[in-house]
Amino acid sequence: MTPQYDIIIRRGNIVDGTGAEPRLADVAITDGIIAAVGQIDGTAAAEIDAIGLLVTPGFIDLHTHYDGQAVWSQRMNPSSSHGVSTVILGNCGVGFAPCRPGDRKLLCATMEGVEDIPGVVMQEGLTWDWESFPEYMDVLAAKPRDIDIGVFAPHSPVRVHVMGARGANREEPNDNDLAEMGNLIREAVKAGALGFATSRTAVDRRNDGEYIPSFDAGEPELVAAAQAVKDAGGGLIQMIPELGMTGLTPAQEFGLMRGVSDAVGLPITFTVVPGRKNNPHFWRELLRLSQEHNAKGGALIHPQYFPRPVGMMASFELTSNPFVNTPSYKKLAHLQLPDRIVELRKPKVRAQILADNPDEAVLPLTAMTRQYDVMFELSDPPCYEPAPGNSIADRAEREGRPAAEVAYDLLLENEGKGMLYVAFGNWPTDSLDHMFAFFDDPHSVIGLGDGGAHYGLICDSSYPTFVLSHWARDRKGRQLTIQQAVRAMTSHPAGIIGLHDRGRIAPGYKADINVIDFEGLTLHAPEIVDDLPGGGRRLDQKASGYRYMLVSGAVVARDDQPTGILPGTLIRGLQAKPTQSLAA
Repeated sequence: MTPQYDIIIRRGNIVDGTGAEPRLADVAITDGIIAAVGQIDGTAAAEIDAIGLLVTPGFIDLHTHYDGQAVWSQRMNPSSSHGVSTVILGNCGVGFAPCRPGDRKLLCATMEGVEDIPGVVMQEGLTWDWESFPEYMDVLAAKPRDIDIGVFAPHSPVRVHVMGARGANREEPNDNDLAEMGNLIREAVKAGALGFATSRTAVDRRNDGEYIPSFDAGEPELVAAAQAVKDAGGGLIQMIPELGMTGLTPAQEFGLMRGVSDAVGLPITFTVVPGRKNNPHFWRELLRLSQEHNAKGGALIHPQYFPRPVGMMASFELTSNPFVNTPSYKKLAHLQLPDRIVELRKPKVRAQILADNPDEAVLPLTAMTRQYDVMFELSDPPCYEPAPGNSIADRAEREGRPAAEVAYDLLLENEGKGMLYVAFGNWPTDSLDHMFAFFDDPHSVIGLGDGGAHYGLICDSSYPTFVLSHWARDRKGRQLTIQQAVRAMTSHPAGIIGLHDRGRIAPGYKADINVIDFEGLTLHAPEIVDDLPGGGRRLDQKASGYRYMLVSGAVVARDDQPTGILPGTLIRGLQAKPTQSLAA
């Protein structure tokens, strides 16, 4: 008898992405689409036994930077190691298209500074067989990969392409500049871009310390860009706001976003990272203003948050550590790690580095690795909600010695490969209780995995595993239900960005599905791997417990290992909701 379906997932605990209670059911798949959900009596070419396992839609990360990795690699990991089946590129307004040959160096310098992608990696890995945004999309579409990718039209490349040095130097655009930028953005959206992305934060710098081209772009420029998106069919506007770093108030910064939203009627998502010392209440005011705006109806503004501390890894073999900007350490930075560790162990060298005052940091992020009050020894499995009293500063106080000395000695452990975790953002108090301000807001959305970026600094794209294992299973105190956690990473972000064909387990939807050992799900500590072009190194993070991961009905991973099957495609444009009924 000819099988009725390609695959049937049998007797799984279905968490369908809508927020509904889990239920026991089968899932049948044909031609990459979910054909039926319920008690299925038919046959299939292959079956997956999901007894005792969780079955969820594939996760969606709205904020990544795989713009380069999608060119040189077929795997979008770490994201694809954590149940993520769709990632969005081009965030923060940085990327590689459109780009004239003469501007390649500038765009790479921007990406190196903002996203910590080494220049040699881009030199070796980028093929540059494109100039226009549509040509770049064609290059992405030509490479099969493990998961789906979508792309925003990025502001900085568009600005430089139109204005040249004036755009790079952040000069005010004239009417002709705005018209030409609009033409390029319309062209990008018609080629399949899912919207437009920009950044106004002072943290984002080129590798020479200069602000990126989009920094402090005014409302007329942003309205013109958003109008171009609307003219070409619509999409999401993604913004990194100023966040109070240069003196603007929450009302001023939100007013700009509201002005753009009201002018063109498109949805906006903006990053919110609660601070600890500087402007600790800035985020609450932004959240309140967005809630007031959304209550009035019309185009929605979505605060985008990260579900654990935004953290950097500090190490002598990574991009940054607490001493990377000190004069004495800089003299040793050129040495290979084994030789550098020999020097760092010398008492005289150690004493001099500890006595040094750091030079002014070229990149703000590297200066943040001296925040000992939010610095923690990295465990395995890692603890992303450490109990009060466990910071390096706390430990130093108990031991009666300087915090810098404690950090230095810990970094020397394991032959100089010790790592420390610096919770520089989204850790306003010594717990994650503040996250419920976002979890409880119907218009806030999880994102900010940053996969494909910060190769030697941050490894946050593992957050879906943390959401499931910590927020929905292990956390002491208030938790999320499993259906809340899954919805937050599936149908909710899918709806916000306009990918209505995925994020649910229901007939007619794309068969992006995870089969998970929920009780055994484990997030491992980040590790350093050497798999980038030009011999570049990066942080990777693995998980245990993903029994199966399907993209478009194809098994891309089994028992936490990639199968080598590559069904992932480039998403071109907004995707319509299936016409079939959700009832099954």
